[in-house]
Amino acid sequence: MMKVVLLAGGFGTRISEESHLRPKPMVEIGGKPILWHIMKEYSYYGYNDFIICAGYKQHVIKEWFANYYLHNSDITFDFVADNKMEIHNNVAEPWKVTIIDTGLNTMTGGRIKRIQPYVGNDTFMLTYGDGVSDVNIKKLAEFHRQSGKIATITAVNVGQRFGVLEIDKNGMINKFREKADDDGGVINAGYMVLEPAIFDYIEGDTTVFEKKPIETIAAEGQLKAYMHKGFWKCMDTQRDKQQLENLIAQGQAPWIVWEK
Repeated sequence: MMKVVLLAGGFGTRISEESHLRPKPMVEIGGKPILWHIMKEYSYYGYNDFIICAGYKQHVIKEWFANYYLHNSDITFDFVADNKMEIHNNVAEPWKVTIIDTGLNTMTGGRIKRIQPYVGNDTFMLTYGDGVSDVNIKKLAEFHRQSGKIATITAVNVGQRFGVLEIDKNGMINKFREKADDDGGVINAGYMVLEPAIFDYIEGDTTVFEKKPIETIAAEGQLKAYMHKGFWKCMDTQRDKQQLENLIAQGQAPWIVWEK
């Protein structure tokens, strides 16, 4: 199975109420970091080998995973018999998690470039550590395989909040209509599948992945969009966090596919 690379090194300045204490991917929703939710999504489809691109406060991520097995097991500490620790049962996931310090100020492309030795010459998955979705990852992987391209990006339509005006060059309103489902911009939602050739398009730490590398492969006809019409939500602000919390509390979180 492909490795899953998770971008988790940014500062998260737009949710600074939380990110001054921890990296944004470690901000909790439903009692667990949003990064854990993303990993559970991939794990549901059989992808259990993760590479985390850490940076800002990367020690928080390392310490959380170092204690994860301990926190999810029943344990006896025997201070009489040589201070032994006995684990009775383990309910942690069957994950292999590699955490790489990709630098404090490194751009997204640079972070991806730095984990090249851990990916090697294999196709891999990549997503951002702050967005959840109910995208069918198995179908996404198959779509990419059949495309034969260097990269596939999951695309979502973020919609249109307001009614639409059609205005001519003289300022006259020719038509007004309510928003439609296909209004609004189509954006990069993460959940990418990449061939190792992508590393050749990344120069170094200052490379923003979403700019020159993506623009170049798009111009070369090597970039495909996997249109996802289901749920996707990025946790950019405290309001976004609360919306995700509310969905979990109501039992209506579409991305929690592992409990369905």
